[in-house]
Amino acid sequence: MSNLFDTKPPPPLAEALRPSSIAEVIGQSHLLAPGKPLQLAFASGKPHSMILWGPPGVGKTTLARLSAKAFDREFIAISAVLAGVKEIREAIEQAQQNNNQYGKQTILFVDEIHRFNKSQQDALLPHVESGLFTFIGATTENPSFEVNSALLSRAQVYVLKSLSAEELGVLIQRARAYAMPNVEFDSAAIDSIIANADGDARRLLNVLEQIRNAISIPGSTTAVVDQAFIENALTSNGRRFDKGGDQFYDQISALHKSVRGSNPDAALYWLCRMLDGGADPRYLARRIIRMAWEDIGLADPRAIQLANDAAETYERLGSPEGELALGQAAVYLAVAAKSNASYVAYNKARAFAAADQSRGVPNHLRNAPTKLMQELGHGKAYRYAHDEPYGYAAGESYLPEGMAEPHWYQPVERGLETQIAERMAFLRSLDEAEKK
Repeated sequence: MSNLFDTKPPPPLAEALRPSSIAEVIGQSHLLAPGKPLQLAFASGKPHSMILWGPPGVGKTTLARLSAKAFDREFIAISAVLAGVKEIREAIEQAQQNNNQYGKQTILFVDEIHRFNKSQQDALLPHVESGLFTFIGATTENPSFEVNSALLSRAQVYVLKSLSAEELGVLIQRARAYAMPNVEFDSAAIDSIIANADGDARRLLNVLEQIRNAISIPGSTTAVVDQAFIENALTSNGRRFDKGGDQFYDQISALHKSVRGSNPDAALYWLCRMLDGGADPRYLARRIIRMAWEDIGLADPRAIQLANDAAETYERLGSPEGELALGQAAVYLAVAAKSNASYVAYNKARAFAAADQSRGVPNHLRNAPTKLMQELGHGKAYRYAHDEPYGYAAGESYLPEGMAEPHWYQPVERGLETQIAERMAFLRSLDEAEKK
């Protein structure tokens, strides 16, 4: 056990507390609990290629190392951030040597596998196929987009999750017992450390490392770590957010679906999460305008106006004041009446136009700015709707000849579209009367 009076610098907590067995791993119970996929794989003693996908600090490297121990394999690790073709060749040669000279099978672990380009990933394929080594990749990015399909098809993907507050609490107790057995932490301090870690075990241990270093300074009288101490010791850490990765798109998806689901609190939460994580407010403004068009539409036409006003307000005020307008727009869109009728109608019309033949414009709808066009019948027999009863030319057709009315737009019985539906039904009755 280490304590505050060791003369030899203790090892970093993240390394000192790295689990030496599967039983010591904190978290990932959906994979490691009895009867779960990885527990069964380890128990079988039969390794298979896999990709460990999850956020930072959740145990991807640890599980790869423990796999080698569980399967009694040699372990070779390379980082795709630093490695190239040379390092891949050296790893392959080492695996061949392990196999031929020592009779030992190898696990090749590639950290940040998404950093390898297609040719580098392809270089692994024949050796995975031949069984020279068992491949384990780790990535924070979606393997569906970042890993070649050929390599992906040969590996089982396991999704690792961020550690829960309870799991991080267990890790704190383990770290305290190892490195700071005589130091007390009040509950508020522990809560702050867990919140700052944001599900990342490595980040939590690094914070505890800072605390250990601070209280081990000669002359330090700290015996209790409280909230004030934590606030002074911690620097502000941004929430987990990748402006170009899955978390970005997952969170914008959550924002959009919260608005569509009429939950203003959830809409504000995801909007603020993205702003806190560094998302461009202009991008969020564009997405809010899209939501107004796609999910509110004509059920409440004020939504699109308010969304555009919010975007313009942000351009005038900037951050942070302009972000208030985005928040207000998100709330309004969430509580507004919902309709995707216009969006559905547009998509149907666009798909039809893309697949259909090039139908001509009927003569009565054509423009006739010249005498020749008039002589050809352009615009002839056109009925000016404003001169007709109810401002509607009953029975008139505005589609190409031979094309049936598609009825793409079907207003819903919510918001203003209730009145639109009533108006459309009345106009159709005039059409029917005209046919008689």
